[in-house]
Amino acid sequence: MADTMQFDLVSPERSLASLQATAVQIPGADGDLTAMPNHAPLITTLRPGILTVESSQGTEKYVVTGGFAEIGEGLSVLAERALPVAEVTQAVFDEVAAEAAAARDNATPETADALAKQVSDIAAVAAELGLQAKA
Repeated sequence: MADTMQFDLVSPERSLASLQATAVQIPGADGDLTAMPNHAPLITTLRPGILTVESSQGTEKYVVTGGFAEIGEGLSVLAERALPVAEVTQAVFDEVAAEAAAARDNATPETADALAKQVSDIAAVAAELGLQAKA
């Protein structure tokens, strides 16, 4: 039984992580989950939240705004937007929140509820990081 799994985190802008992880906490759209080596295969969409990676080098945290995760032999996360928590400033967060609020405000009736939830999830991330949500 392996005690690590390959973990990769990429966004459209860059590859953020590629390492052997012991556990990854994922903000899934249907609820949070923790993937560990030998996890059952699964694909899930992501909601805005904090993705936490545990490895022999320590714990790293990343803010993700959406995307999906695929668990198989390893774990691959393809995020709409992802940043290490250390890089998330109030200015960066304001930009993310403004984009989500604009999408919500211009939503069709079919997507309004999902986009309102996204804005709420982003506000929860702000609170967890000690930032102000202005959406």
